[in-house]
Amino acid sequence: MPDDSNLAKAISARDAARVATSAWQARAAQRLIFVGEFLLRYSLVFFLLFFGALKWTAEEAKGIQPWMEHSPLLFWLVRAFGIQAASDCIGVIELTIGGLIAMRSWSPRLSAIGSTAAIPMFLTTLSFLLTTPSVGEASGFLLKDLTLLGAAVWTAGEALHAEIGTGK
Repeated sequence: MPDDSNLAKAISARDAARVATSAWQARAAQRLIFVGEFLLRYSLVFFLLFFGALKWTAEEAKGIQPWMEHSPLLFWLVRAFGIQAASDCIGVIELTIGGLIAMRSWSPRLSAIGSTAAIPMFLTTLSFLLTTPSVGEASGFLLKDLTLLGAAVWTAGEALHAEIGTGK
């Protein structure tokens, strides 16, 4: 017949191991969330700043010309100002939105505004998949904006939570 004190010790040791594992998992989960939040927000900022700055180059302006000319939302920019000025305008918008999202540590409200502004911007670029004839190889490049749209939606919600005091 088993000794009740040994059984109690075994159960106690098992429960202590569960608590230790649970505490370790909780710490690991918090660290992963922190790193994931940072990477998601600032990779979004990086994309916006990088591609926003590229819009100021003639090569990038020429590259986006077919998308803009066939877009029911943006065609007028090219017609009114020419392709380089239209590209510059898009660049200013992307740089501004990226800068606003990057402000999260100092102003969750500004970050939420930037993230919210990114949502229709990414929806517009995704619409190029439907409006540009023979989009072909460029479709892979445009599809990255689906992930960036998700990042913008998440960062908008997180920054709004922080602004109203329910977030970090």
